[in-house]
Amino acid sequence: MAITASMVAELRAKTDAPMMECKKALTEANGDMAKAEELLRVKLGSKAGKAASRVTAEGVVAVHMESGIGALVEINCETDFVTKNDSFLALSQAVAQGISRSNPADVAAVGALPFSLDGFGPTIEDVRKGLIGKIGENMSVRRFKRFASGSKLATYLHGTRIGVVVEFEGDEAAAKDVAMHVAAMKPVSLTSADVPAELIERERSVATAKAAESGKPAEIAAKMIEGSVQKYLKEVSLFNQPFVKNDKQTVEQMLKEKGTTVKSFTLYVVGEGIEKKVDDFAAEVAAQVAAAKAG
Repeated sequence: MAITASMVAELRAKTDAPMMECKKALTEANGDMAKAEELLRVKLGSKAGKAASRVTAEGVVAVHMESGIGALVEINCETDFVTKNDSFLALSQAVAQGISRSNPADVAAVGALPFSLDGFGPTIEDVRKGLIGKIGENMSVRRFKRFASGSKLATYLHGTRIGVVVEFEGDEAAAKDVAMHVAAMKPVSLTSADVPAELIERERSVATAKAAESGKPAEIAAKMIEGSVQKYLKEVSLFNQPFVKNDKQTVEQMLKEKGTTVKSFTLYVVGEGIEKKVDDFAAEVAAQVAAAKAG
């Protein structure tokens, strides 16, 4: 099978391995991406010290619910490959369970919780460090939220990359539908009044620039700006969004019909806001070719 530059680029993006090593692994694996990743892990598995500085923009969201108390957590790693590793997934579940049961104050306190896995322990932090050395990738607990307000809890996981917890009173099926809706539509707040001021200002500045470009009189431009902002507020607030299962009604109307109150929602999307390292592959190839010619 012909190994293309785009295949090499994809493997390099996933593994951060040198370009020629990626090509060799793909050739050996006859173009099988998963097998090539595995070959690179075995050959280049670096230890915890080297891995600790690298960007962890992949990962999983895990959730644990027990006796009316819940936890949502994001655990990051470097590549999609590790998100399917059984030990990494077991660590993620242990973290969610530990948060739910022990109410740690912060990420450092999460690391001190008791847990043993694959011969590593006796704490979550010891297991994390052990797995970094064993797997050859940096991994970290990025953020978590614990739910213990006494409200009912509904959860929705979209694979392992998106997780939602909804605090509610009323109909469980309706609340689960809202959790699924949040995962799909990604609102930023419950109501228009709750939208963060910095997001509104950002939208207002975009609308202002568009209005200026239109060349309309100041009075009409002002109305255009306000109209854009009001439209944005409706689009990003949960209660105003058209319900994904029936866009003839808003989420708020559906909840009223079902006699259900949603008090809050929490949405985690893996890697959200983390700057991924993006290599300029063409420039890298050109540099290597130039170096080879010079040599």
